[in-house]
Amino acid sequence: MIATLLDEVRARLADAPRERLGELQEGRRVLGIPRPPRIVPRGTAWHLGVLLLTDDAVLATGDIVRSRAEVRRGFAAESQRRRAELAAAAARGGVPEGQTVHIEWHPIDLSALGERSTPLAIRGGEPLVRWSAAGGFLPLERYLDERVELLRHPPERA
Repeated sequence: MIATLLDEVRARLADAPRERLGELQEGRRVLGIPRPPRIVPRGTAWHLGVLLLTDDAVLATGDIVRSRAEVRRGFAAESQRRRAELAAAAARGGVPEGQTVHIEWHPIDLSALGERSTPLAIRGGEPLVRWSAAGGFLPLERYLDERVELLRHPPERA
């Protein structure tokens, strides 16, 4: 049931833009000198809110990073420093400056869905999606219809 719905969405999105998937790899040592981490490519997916849809899988989103060159600057918060490190790692991994890459995503096993699984769940035989950690569940079909429409026709200046 869910697999069929996802196949229909893939067909509707055939010509829609995809976003990059990446994986953070810690730097190796070369002649004893540590190399900085980088984000290496792991494919592309359609970004549908809390879901990433590939040609053959559905993934739960993780972090989204916009690539930019590494520069030295002061930071008021440690979280800002970490975001800047990830942005530089994306640039070192070959992501063009200004483009986004998804990291820390994970595959969703459709056969293991239950009432408490997240972001996808099945309750009373109906597939649902939890669109935020604090939000409730929505019918998956309605959620995907809204997200496909937003992806195909983004709001002005989005």
